[in-house]
Amino acid sequence: MGSKDSTEEKTDTGRKPVAVIDIGSNSVRLVAYAGMTRTPIPLHNEKVICALGKGLERSGALNSDGVGMAFNTVSRFVEIARALGAERIDALATAAVRDARDGAAFAKALEKRCGIKVQILTGKQEARRSALGVLCGTPDAEGVVADLGGGSLELVQIGHGEMDDHTTLPLGLLRLSEASDNDRAKAIGIINKALDKHKWISSAKDKTLYAVGGAWRALARVCIAQMDYPLHVLDNFALDRVQAIRLFDVISRLSPKSLEQIKGVSRSRLVNLPLAAAVLERLIEITKPKSVVFSIYGMREGQFYKSLPDHIRKQDPLASLTEEIARAAGRSPQVGHETCEWMAPLFKDESVRQRKLRLAACLMRDVAWTEHPDYRAEQAFLKVLRLPFLGLDHEDRAGLALALYYRYASEPSEPIIEQAHALLDNSRIQRVRTAGLALRLSYALSAGAPGVLKRTSIRIEGGKLVLTMPEDDPMLTAAPYARRLKRLADHLGLGDRVDFV
Repeated sequence: MGSKDSTEEKTDTGRKPVAVIDIGSNSVRLVAYAGMTRTPIPLHNEKVICALGKGLERSGALNSDGVGMAFNTVSRFVEIARALGAERIDALATAAVRDARDGAAFAKALEKRCGIKVQILTGKQEARRSALGVLCGTPDAEGVVADLGGGSLELVQIGHGEMDDHTTLPLGLLRLSEASDNDRAKAIGIINKALDKHKWISSAKDKTLYAVGGAWRALARVCIAQMDYPLHVLDNFALDRVQAIRLFDVISRLSPKSLEQIKGVSRSRLVNLPLAAAVLERLIEITKPKSVVFSIYGMREGQFYKSLPDHIRKQDPLASLTEEIARAAGRSPQVGHETCEWMAPLFKDESVRQRKLRLAACLMRDVAWTEHPDYRAEQAFLKVLRLPFLGLDHEDRAGLALALYYRYASEPSEPIIEQAHALLDNSRIQRVRTAGLALRLSYALSAGAPGVLKRTSIRIEGGKLVLTMPEDDPMLTAAPYARRLKRLADHLGLGDRVDFV
């Protein structure tokens, strides 16, 4: 009994929430994550604009009004985290608290009032956590991470899962606004002077510049609106270098009234949007990356990732997340893995990444099973398309969503399905339809039960799609598979045949 209780307690501990309180130069934010899983899934996310760094450039001290707000906000956030049963609460203070002459005293007062430890991050620590956040979502990320906050700009070189050169610059939007008097030309001069000292950032040339931070997320929303882009998801939204510079130039000329009409951009972000665009534009012009990717993961996710046990950190983030989604839907991940192996003969010469995506589709095959049958295809598609934390580029996201759509439906029925098609080339569309139709066939055979598909096999032979199954197995021989087998074969341009053994 004692051993069993110990095991259960250990399992439960991994599922307890963990909280990160980010005491930034502009905002103070709490993110409580659902548990110590490979993907940081937000359970609660709340922020308050305290503007601790307002006036810091001139006074050298924290904003007194902001200090009062921060005390109350952090107190509330600690109580929320405790009420949610958080296993740990990590409170991190960044540039404003780090640089202010009264920053250390402020942190000590917070600790005494709230009963928590407040860690004042060095510039290096802050930069590395931002990079870890990007690597948490995209382990193969390569280029430069740029995290723009209210008090500082962190730059970190990443590649092969590692971090290299880094720097912290006083180019946060509150500081830049005060130093330039909100004059764009003057701000660009300040930006150039700061960036010119760090030649290593040219390592992003022909690679990727990962833009992190709320101001740049707001800029991404404006870009999406200006492009009439079909997918309103910020996670890994990407622009090529020329496209980005052209868009930022257009955005810099938009009136405040025009910007206010863009959905999802708060008024507090609009004030500094031109400066945020100026910093990113100059970074792009200097570093000459192949593309700019907007990441929803940053310093907080880096802190979460840093705290994970090694065996969890080494897991593949997409496989881990989709297994969690399968469990949440009441489905066994085992069947997803079995299904992926079962349909493998239809996908010769696939890359490692293609197989990962196909496995993800198999794991999420029943994500919409609780929906009304008439709406399952659409709901499965939308759920996957709009998940905020998949860590996929938008083509991969659209492909995965379409595979789930075709698991339930044969033909597109909504404009948004056609918009997702527009993100993919014909060979990719062929592939995801094959996966979706194979998922439909697999369910007709097995009813989603573990171990059943292993009693069958599927292959392409002599211009036909051949399904092999035991002739004396009533679960299989009486299954309603014939129509779905033919539909998959027709899609592949093949005949169909069933071999009983």
